[in-house]
Amino acid sequence: MADYDDAVKLLTSSGKFRISLGLERMFKIMALLDNPQDRLNCIHVAGTNGKGSVCAAIASILNAAGKKVGLYTSPHIFKYTERIQINNNPLPLGEGVVVAEHCEAYNDGRGLRILQSISDSDFTRYVFEISDLADKNDIDLTEFEILTAVMFKYFADCGVDVAVIETGLGGRFDATNIIKKNLCSVITHVDYDHTERLGNTLDKIAFEKAGIIKPNCPCIVTEGKEAYYDRAMEINSELEIISSHPLSLTLPLEGGGDCVSALRGVHQQENMSLAVAAVEKCFPEITKEQIEAGLRNVKHPCRFQYIKEKNLIIDGAHNPNGISALVQSLDLYYPNTKRRFIFGCLRNKDYEKMLNTLLSKGDEVYFYRFKHENSAAFDELQAVCPVKAKELKTGVRINFNDGKLNVICGSFYMIAELTEFLGITIS
Repeated sequence: MADYDDAVKLLTSSGKFRISLGLERMFKIMALLDNPQDRLNCIHVAGTNGKGSVCAAIASILNAAGKKVGLYTSPHIFKYTERIQINNNPLPLGEGVVVAEHCEAYNDGRGLRILQSISDSDFTRYVFEISDLADKNDIDLTEFEILTAVMFKYFADCGVDVAVIETGLGGRFDATNIIKKNLCSVITHVDYDHTERLGNTLDKIAFEKAGIIKPNCPCIVTEGKEAYYDRAMEINSELEIISSHPLSLTLPLEGGGDCVSALRGVHQQENMSLAVAAVEKCFPEITKEQIEAGLRNVKHPCRFQYIKEKNLIIDGAHNPNGISALVQSLDLYYPNTKRRFIFGCLRNKDYEKMLNTLLSKGDEVYFYRFKHENSAAFDELQAVCPVKAKELKTGVRINFNDGKLNVICGSFYMIAELTEFLGITIS
């Protein structure tokens, strides 16, 4: 009998683990599954950076309002099952409540809320069911297409009230973009990334993101891109450009001031504003208190996440814009603090710009080459690095308690491997 490891082997096999934008394959497989996406109420989120945080915040707010919410994000940190989650209604408070494996729990004052990933057994069953169905009908699905089909069917089978869905890459031809009608679309900040597929100008990239805007459905953005106006006008959609929302304030300094959002970072102000605006647009009956409860309890690991025991920030910044936002947050939260960076990234990223944005004179930096075929080597990174770096490899020790602020960044793909290598636990 197949198990989770077998499902992972299938997804990461040479024939599946690739990027192939386009919707034809998805429409074919979803038709064979009786189009479960058409039975869902979706909030669809695209953008260069911040879309996962926006999705997590929207899901958390809706859950605080008592809704059963499906949450689809990528990439995962430790397990594929993290990508497909359902926020269930609160369990009664009291002793004896058991939290199952792959779940996170928190008490919102009314009950114990559970953020539950799809189980290993369900994940395996859905992956093989969809993959076998595709093979029988000569549909050559990619890894992300299989996962997206699993998500739509699983959420429909579980009867979620709302599905909050993050695009994988771009928008117009992303596998998630088979939704015919949604509650609303959200587009976060747009910047340069995946230019080989999305275009080498911000206008071209914005055009691809605008592909998630649906006819007669609202779209919420923070940037007035021409592509958004054109798309919205073409299909009679409402375009709402929002600024900072008072309920989305993030903590300005470590330990000081009032903060509604659990997610820290300069960039999260804009992300939380988008999340609140989307909720208010789609569900005007949700109260201020429910919005605040959702923001206080939002979970989104490895986004400017602080590990106190190691005086360590873990952040998934993996492109120049993300690195710039990370530096702004470090300067705000930890001014005049000596820094040690542990950095690794993929070769197809603009790592020269990333390193020159990230590092300043006096910073200490280690490069880590992780087990990915496209991981940049030490010599490649050092050749463009403004400071002399060290290589983090077996036998190298780092003193995390010498007073320096430690920062891991550069790629989501290395975090699980690197934290295991360093003996760091992420909660």
